[in-house]
Amino acid sequence: MRREDLKFDKKSLKTVCGKTANFNEIAKDCVAFANARGGELYIGIEDDEEFPPIGQTIPENLSSEVVKRITQLTINVHMQGRKEIAKNGGEFLVIDVARQQSTIASTTKGQYYLRVGDESRPVLPDELVRFIEDRTAFSWETRTDGSINSKNCDTEKLSLFLSDIRHSNRVSSFVKSMPDQEILLHYLLIDERGMLTNLGILWLGKKEQRARLKFSPVVQYIKYDHLEQKVNKILWDDYSKNPKELIESIWSTVPDWREFTEISEGLWRKTIPAYDEKVVREILCNALVHRSYTTGGDIFINMYVDRMEVVNPGLFPIGVTANNILQKTQPRNEHLAKIFYDLHLMEREGSGYDLIYETLLSAGKDTPKPYEGDDYVCVTVYRNVINPETARLVDYIHDNFTLSQKNFIALGLILKANVIRNSELNEQLQLPNNERLRGYIEPLLDNGIIVSSGRGKGTKYSINPKLVNSAKSNIPTTLKTIEPYRLKELIREDLKYHPFSSVEDISKRLPDADLQELTRLVRKMANHGDIVKTGGRKYRKYRLP
Repeated sequence: MRREDLKFDKKSLKTVCGKTANFNEIAKDCVAFANARGGELYIGIEDDEEFPPIGQTIPENLSSEVVKRITQLTINVHMQGRKEIAKNGGEFLVIDVARQQSTIASTTKGQYYLRVGDESRPVLPDELVRFIEDRTAFSWETRTDGSINSKNCDTEKLSLFLSDIRHSNRVSSFVKSMPDQEILLHYLLIDERGMLTNLGILWLGKKEQRARLKFSPVVQYIKYDHLEQKVNKILWDDYSKNPKELIESIWSTVPDWREFTEISEGLWRKTIPAYDEKVVREILCNALVHRSYTTGGDIFINMYVDRMEVVNPGLFPIGVTANNILQKTQPRNEHLAKIFYDLHLMEREGSGYDLIYETLLSAGKDTPKPYEGDDYVCVTVYRNVINPETARLVDYIHDNFTLSQKNFIALGLILKANVIRNSELNEQLQLPNNERLRGYIEPLLDNGIIVSSGRGKGTKYSINPKLVNSAKSNIPTTLKTIEPYRLKELIREDLKYHPFSSVEDISKRLPDADLQELTRLVRKMANHGDIVKTGGRKYRKYRLP
């Protein structure tokens, strides 16, 4: 089933027919698509269905009527409508909404909407200025003053770019077979006259051409000691490098990237970098791709004893926050992002943070910490391994199971917490509901990698102790992760030496046990006659039979 996303939505036929017709709702979605990347609206298919109802028919004039009504309710929205027939024979309506390239779409009531993920969200009054700035930033890539012909670019950078494109397995054979000028036009590095766009100058321009761009990126690396005093500084500010060369120079120059931690147990050894190359490159690429090139400010790499902070001028795009960055995407410089992706410099938009989370959690490290300040975004990555044993278990699982990136992210969060409730896992994965959580944890449960207890929102997940034993890992199998039957044995053993104990007494001697789980199990054992309860509710004690 095709899921609703940035460029696709579904609506019931009732939305445009009969007494329940709500053209304002349709207009909202069309405005949101126009202000993002354009999109398709299927009318006549329910949200939880793949096909329209069998036998459903669409009146011949409905397509033109819907387009007419939406046009009356919107400004700067361009669309086309058509009738389609699904595989099951049912008919439905398709509205193709064009992307608004140069202006901003709105409703006739002056309401602005933007497509973020699978939602059409309103642009709030206090966001409107940023929204307009982001739209300006979007058009910056393709803007040109017509002064620099592609024949006058840096020929070495041009040759390398074309070679990289033609050797990339992320680029279709159709694009690879294009003449040089058509490839440049395909990536919007030139306009139809052959003049370099701002994006073209950024990637292919000579040093002096790039320097004339108003806000070409400047990067500062600053090293701090344990007292957070500056001890070293490296500056990339001569405009000689395009974005790819800039990333390569930063990676090859900064000495901190070569530091590592070695962990071992028996014959098993693993070297864990202080800052993994995949993580560093992804964060730096994100900084270059998602910054605004219409406002000033340097990119800072602040290196502290225990952490790295990458500070980028500007704010998150509208709709993206530190609390939804795993699940929400919103383009700012999408053509630059496409080049980065096609050249294997970064992951596809929306999966970059997945890669960062997976890499850090699999190494037993903490998750990255994004933060939005008044006029900047800061991402913090911590140096130290907080759970060295995690790395060995993850290595074992990589070797013995086929799991997705999402599965490893969920596994890492469970290992980090030892035991985690359903609601907590949802929150850390930034998911709106349990339905989305299934894709993260079901393969882990099905393969016996994790175990669950409880029901509904109270469900808890932990690593399967049997798997730990199989992996011969020294991950501590605490009472939080131990199976209920083992906890029963420990309760019996405790009462053998400490008869007439309350639940609180037992809990003090078994400090790793979850108090709620311990209380539930003690009461269950008493009801089944496994142990004996004495005294009233307030002063209840327990002993062996």
